[in-house]
Amino acid sequence: MAMSRRELLKAGAASAVFAPAVIRNAAAAGAPILVASMYDLSGGLEAAGKPMFDVLNFAVEDMNNAGGLLGRPVKVISFDTQTNMQLYAQYAQEAALKDKVSVVHGGITSASREVIRPVLDRYKTLYFYDMPYEGGVCDRNIFIDGVTPAHNTQVLVEYGMKNWGKKVYTLAADYNYGQITSDWVKKYVKDGGGEVLGTEFFPLDATNFGSTISKIQAAKPDWIMTVLVGGGPISFYRQFHAAGLSGKIPIASTTFAGGGELSVLTPEESDGVIVAYNYIESLDNPVNKDFLKRFKAKYGADYPPISDLTMASYQGMLLWAAGVKKAGTIDHEKLIEALESGISIDGPSGTVTIDPATHHCIFDVHLAKVQNKQLVLLQTFPQRKPEDTAAVCDLKKNPREAKQYIIKVN
Repeated sequence: MAMSRRELLKAGAASAVFAPAVIRNAAAAGAPILVASMYDLSGGLEAAGKPMFDVLNFAVEDMNNAGGLLGRPVKVISFDTQTNMQLYAQYAQEAALKDKVSVVHGGITSASREVIRPVLDRYKTLYFYDMPYEGGVCDRNIFIDGVTPAHNTQVLVEYGMKNWGKKVYTLAADYNYGQITSDWVKKYVKDGGGEVLGTEFFPLDATNFGSTISKIQAAKPDWIMTVLVGGGPISFYRQFHAAGLSGKIPIASTTFAGGGELSVLTPEESDGVIVAYNYIESLDNPVNKDFLKRFKAKYGADYPPISDLTMASYQGMLLWAAGVKKAGTIDHEKLIEALESGISIDGPSGTVTIDPATHHCIFDVHLAKVQNKQLVLLQTFPQRKPEDTAAVCDLKKNPREAKQYIIKVN
């Protein structure tokens, strides 16, 4: 049975944030600055949501131990959205009107984002979406620090076309992220002179991929692109391996390792998958080493590998905090102005800068290969821009925009 928000807090899931000792460490006489966390801690996507919740709280604990923000402690109000669209809408309204939070960090699927976004727009509550997604959101009230197709899908397609061949088969989640990203796959493949032999879409809870594997064998692609989401897609990799295809047909993925796959699948089932993200745990830089040392000291050395979308929640909090410090206030309008001034942080993934025109991010993209349950770095593409969204969005020229463009890519 899913725990209610109140039960979850009583159970201590957010104890790192609510502990009196931490609040006392913040040199704050003023009321806490409230941050809403809206992650799926149950309901099917908790393998992604729970680590995002943990790193957000870890970032807040760091802030409070350093004295808080603007001389005030930061306090997280947690909502378990349970992969339920009705709860996303309900909690977004509650966070904005009842709790009057300064910012909401949350939403995992693009569908959940599009439920939250108009509610927070209406009540002028700042929103950070810390997820890889399909691109095209143009809204002054939202900031997005996840990868878009111009960041990673293009890198993956170009790698696959160069190293494996020009015939591709795509498997994608059956909602806007999978549908739109699969269109980007077609575009990038076509640009490279290749062909997508087939595209299939699957619900988040799909578990039977037998007929699809048969179609792949019949089509004989040079490689496969997966844009799968949820817990079910783990079944695909297992069934693909059981069919004797591991190592015979290469796989690239825009989502692999974001939902606990590295912890669940065996090396035989996962070795060789190629991914491209802003963050991989093996990055060799002082900021990442310090983060991992401190985080694992708190949560345990056996904590699952930190994924790109997990790190996006941590870095999203750092970007928001940098904006608060620059603005000197949590006033909605002044904070947006500070954030869109070109705010930049040096995070575990490298330098991350908010692009003023799109409210998306400019950052390094790291191409990596799965090897023995780890992501091994192959190549880094420095400071890639959100060119897909930039093609349709300029919030400096049109600050009243508040929509998602479905970018025509064919």
